[in-house]
Amino acid sequence: MNVLPTELFAALSHDTRLRCVLLLRVFEELCVCDLTHAIGTAQPHMSRHLAQLRQAGLVSDRKDGLWVHYRINPELPAWVTALLDQTAQGVACLQPYERDLAALTQVSSRQGQTRCA
Repeated sequence: MNVLPTELFAALSHDTRLRCVLLLRVFEELCVCDLTHAIGTAQPHMSRHLAQLRQAGLVSDRKDGLWVHYRINPELPAWVTALLDQTAQGVACLQPYERDLAALTQVSSRQGQTRCA
């Protein structure tokens, strides 16, 4: 997979997209409702930004009934993965990233329950 640096940085330049990618690094897979809950934004806004991340090749998705689940694209080049890892490490204690993770961790503690009901 070929990712151009200019396309990568353009995709990550919006706060919502960066926050989504950083959350997807921590959790294997998240549905749109998980991300809207954690980030506190409306579903159409979230879906639009996730579509842009998908077009840039940063995330992949799968449908499960009415829900769409997203994950970091496993085919990303090593340099992109390293950049995401370094970014996540650098902002872990900053807001809103720390708050996003805490909100999503609370939701994910309900494992076994349908989160998107």
